Amino acid sequence: MGTNNNEQSQYDAEQIQILEGLEAVRKRPGMYIGSTSTRGLHHLVYEIVDNAVDEALAGFCNEIDISINEDNSVTVVDNGRGIPIGIHEKAGIPAVEVVFTILHAGGKFGGGGYKVSGGLHGVGASVVNALSNWLEVEISRDGKVYRQRYERGNVIYKLKEVGKTDKTGTKVTFMPDDTIFDDVIFDYDTLRRRFREMAFLTKGLRINLEDKREGKEKSVSFHYEGGIKEFVEYLNKNKTTLYDKVIYCEGQKDDIYVEVALQHNDSYNEATLSFVNNITTPEGGMHLTGFKSALTKVCNDYARTNKFLKDKEENLSGDDLREGLAAIVSIKIPDPQFEGQTKQKLGNAEARTAVEGLVSEKLTYFLEQNPQVAKAIIGKAVLAQRARMAARKARDVARKSTLESSMALPGKLADCSDKDPKKCEIYIVEGDSAGGSAKTARDRATQAILPLRGKILNVEKARIDRILGNEEIKAMITAFGTGIRENFNIEKLRYDKIIIMTDADVDGAHIATLMLTFFFRFMPDLIRQGHVYLAQPPLYKLEKNKKTWYAYSDDELAKILDEVGRDQNNKIQRYKGLGEMDAEQLWDTTMDPDKRVLLRVAIDEESESELDITFDTLMGEKVEPRREFIEANAKFVKNLDI
Repeated sequence: MGTNNNEQSQYDAEQIQILEGLEAVRKRPGMYIGSTSTRGLHHLVYEIVDNAVDEALAGFCNEIDISINEDNSVTVVDNGRGIPIGIHEKAGIPAVEVVFTILHAGGKFGGGGYKVSGGLHGVGASVVNALSNWLEVEISRDGKVYRQRYERGNVIYKLKEVGKTDKTGTKVTFMPDDTIFDDVIFDYDTLRRRFREMAFLTKGLRINLEDKREGKEKSVSFHYEGGIKEFVEYLNKNKTTLYDKVIYCEGQKDDIYVEVALQHNDSYNEATLSFVNNITTPEGGMHLTGFKSALTKVCNDYARTNKFLKDKEENLSGDDLREGLAAIVSIKIPDPQFEGQTKQKLGNAEARTAVEGLVSEKLTYFLEQNPQVAKAIIGKAVLAQRARMAARKARDVARKSTLESSMALPGKLADCSDKDPKKCEIYIVEGDSAGGSAKTARDRATQAILPLRGKILNVEKARIDRILGNEEIKAMITAFGTGIRENFNIEKLRYDKIIIMTDADVDGAHIATLMLTFFFRFMPDLIRQGHVYLAQPPLYKLEKNKKTWYAYSDDELAKILDEVGRDQNNKIQRYKGLGEMDAEQLWDTTMDPDKRVLLRVAIDEESESELDITFDTLMGEKVEPRREFIEANAKFVKNLDI
């Protein structure tokens, strides 16, 4: 259990600071948890678990139990010190009541309770309480068990002693408010992904997750003594690594604790994930910049000193050295400053200095001690450099795609006449015949059509020179106007919506997956910022008594048949491809903004590491992991092709 008598680590009522009241949370929940969607619902659990992880970071907790209960409430139990129960001097109520009923109250705001802390928005327990039908907290400390209950943020009874114990810790059970959230059903897999990541980032901490709901019973336990070293091994699990050891750097500079782990594999894609106080930073920031510059400088210095690069040869670029890299950059910092519209980019300049200094020192020493590993890293980067040079002309095409003149646009693109990107959209269409129908059907002012011939290159299995030499990929890059990778600029995007329109069969699904793989690897911000969509062409056309209906699924067809009657006058056509529709039908069913169905492609930043592994599993070189994935997930697939 978490017991520690160190006087410098006191955690009493005096460490709880109050900043402001709670009234606004129920009125504007989105301000505090991001949204009232499923994502916001799961953030409630993360907030309570983050408090427990803070106890682990401070050295007082080594196990957290999370359970989804039979009634869909959630219980989180930790074996930390237990939230303080003494009377808070300013508030005149027990400190635990302050934590659960007053916004921005806790041991994270300079009150001396924690040096660093996680937490998604730093709002914590009080917001979870405000957005729950009911919440119960049970605290074990000083040999006693205390309990208090709240309903929609209001205290139901005063903190009371309910038993004796020889343990310490906090137990929180809450039921989300179904009048606030769109859906109050928790998803086990969403929680499982997040808690695996948390366990990787907090070495030695055991996180147990259990689903107790009837028919859904399952459980999992995460515990990684190797911490982020094991995280890197997990990222590389379906890949062939270039060397056996995971390179690990750890240390502290001033108040910043830095951990970095890295290992190269034989693929062509980079999977570097960065975290601040256990929270993912999908847009990177200063800590990531420090890591990249250290890796580039140390490896180039080594390559020069050991004659892997000749005097006249140019330096290896950061991209060259990060080809096939799996890496985790994790820092703990007392006062993180986040930048950007989504507050997902770390702005602290001192974080760059800390990471760059530590990685430079440790990596230099490691390469000197492990010349075979150094040779493997430099050798792969040199091959990447050659491919980059071969691709330079093609890369220049991508970089120069500001596209002021239509002369730069690909010949097969039927562009739209409106020049305001916010009003424009581009359909990427499989095949010339469907492309012809789409060109006839479209609204020429706002809808552009780019037909692609056949299946585009699988970028998971190709180097940059082959990728940028591929005509279909070149056409997409040029048409979008943003450039790719480090030259990507979202402000140059020529279309607000990029719509993938493929046949509703297995081949169509494969082509769409190839395109999404390309976007994810080379232009992920197109997906992150909500610009990528999948068109939903109908599966069926039903004609009866000179009337026409379109159905987008088997269920929808069944409903239409129930309405119109099932008899011999029904003429049902199953569409195998877009080419079977004439221009008018294609417009009515798939392209008319007033009638069409579009699916927006989204990335949940909390599961990007899982997404990276999924793309690698499905599109990479190794057959066995792909077979295992398909066998495990086949039961979830419906109506892929009939």
